[in-house]
Amino acid sequence: MLNALALGETDAAVLAGMADVNLRATPDQLRDALGAAATLDQRYRSVLQQYPDRLELIERQMQELDQQLAGALNIHESAVTRLAQVPGLGADSAQQIIAEVGPQAEVFPSAAQMCSWVGTCPGREESAEKSKSDRSPKGNRPMRRILNQAANAAVKAKGTVFESLYRRIKGRDPKAHKKAVWAVANRLCRIAWKILHDGVHYEEHGNRPNLKAVKHRARRLARELRALGYVVQPPPSQQGFA
Repeated sequence: MLNALALGETDAAVLAGMADVNLRATPDQLRDALGAAATLDQRYRSVLQQYPDRLELIERQMQELDQQLAGALNIHESAVTRLAQVPGLGADSAQQIIAEVGPQAEVFPSAAQMCSWVGTCPGREESAEKSKSDRSPKGNRPMRRILNQAANAAVKAKGTVFESLYRRIKGRDPKAHKKAVWAVANRLCRIAWKILHDGVHYEEHGNRPNLKAVKHRARRLARELRALGYVVQPPPSQQGFA
């Protein structure tokens, strides 16, 4: 849509028709928003063209860096693959976590110590048995960012333990969203330690996982890993994670 607009397209309906199917805006809303295309000055179109070019350059550089990171972690292929199987995570986030804590998280004797280092453990300030603060302490910023993003994705995976945990904590209170997401991030951190430290695979113990969605995610993850040069093997049926 941006490229077409930059190259001179003036028909709002044509531009709206290029929208991604997952875009939340309705065709009418898009046509209304793009109505000014007919009067957009050519100078602004020239400026607009620079943004897609810049984004394309950034994406190409990110792909090159991803390939370099995958090459550096190739000897830890098993750890990357096992960690990437966790709902909410993926090839990219698995690589970033291993780059931060190591392929076996060996510097952390326990999951609790790794969570404390990352800063996912809720803080407690109490006076007269009344909690004043549930905020998490400061910790490793890259890991906190990765786990926060992963938690927001994991809670959307239907039938998983992460969705159940999120719903149980959040309830009907919209203000409890951040607290619930952070609890999921803490669970993800503990699971990541277990997978890396003990060399196990993730096994879902949620209520009713959507098998179709699980298979779709597995195929997508396999494509991501293969694109980075990893050899994808199906997880052993007997090796699990509790």
